[in-house]
Amino acid sequence: MSRLALITGASSGIGQALAQRYYAAGWRLALVARREAELTAWAVAQGWPADRWRVYGADVAQVDSIVATGHVCLTEQGVPDVVIANAGISVGMDTAERSDIDVMAQTFATNNTGMAATFHPFVEPMRARGSGALVGIASVASIRGLPGHGAYCASKAGVVSYCESLRGEMRGSGVQVVTIVPGYIDTPLTRANRYGMPFLMQADAFADRAFQAIEAGSSYRVIPWQMGVVAKILRVLPNTVYDRLLAGRPRKTRRSN
Repeated sequence: MSRLALITGASSGIGQALAQRYYAAGWRLALVARREAELTAWAVAQGWPADRWRVYGADVAQVDSIVATGHVCLTEQGVPDVVIANAGISVGMDTAERSDIDVMAQTFATNNTGMAATFHPFVEPMRARGSGALVGIASVASIRGLPGHGAYCASKAGVVSYCESLRGEMRGSGVQVVTIVPGYIDTPLTRANRYGMPFLMQADAFADRAFQAIEAGSSYRVIPWQMGVVAKILRVLPNTVYDRLLAGRPRKTRRSN
């Protein structure tokens, strides 16, 4: 039987591109999204045979929802070989606005707690089998904070640290933990950005490189590599220089804008 990849946030953007890449490589798919009907219609439109994919409706921000979905996948399709926690949200925030504190809480619920809840049902079955990969999708926004983007930057920095912690916990089990750090990828999420996006990459090109990194068992990979170089430079810049560079930079759109 062909290998199985579970992908959250598969109804658009990076998740959809990853689904297409894994299908093209001969994998079976377990596709997860809140918009179950929309995702099902898309998968049907691809002309894929029914035995190669299943769609599950779940909200990763609701722990019981995504955990239950994981158990259904285990029952119906077996233990995945790769679980990609891709679902995420990106909304601007202003700490002076009370409603934006709720935005931050929702961002963490989706991007952080939702990732751990996505992995949870599969940790012990993968351990027992002695193989598998748990893949967290982070962002170069994890490297340094961007004004007006505190919730997203903090959540993605949390993804990097969480995956690093999990990698240590899984050491010796045969289960790999892979952190993928996208730069700017052309998706519905980034098209609303009001600022320049250097090295903007098409989603299918990103998915191909991410697939290769996961197959290679990379523990941490920035895609595209040019953003990795930029990220390293930004990390070592003194705060005064970094703050000057970002002065006047347009901020991420808030939900109420």
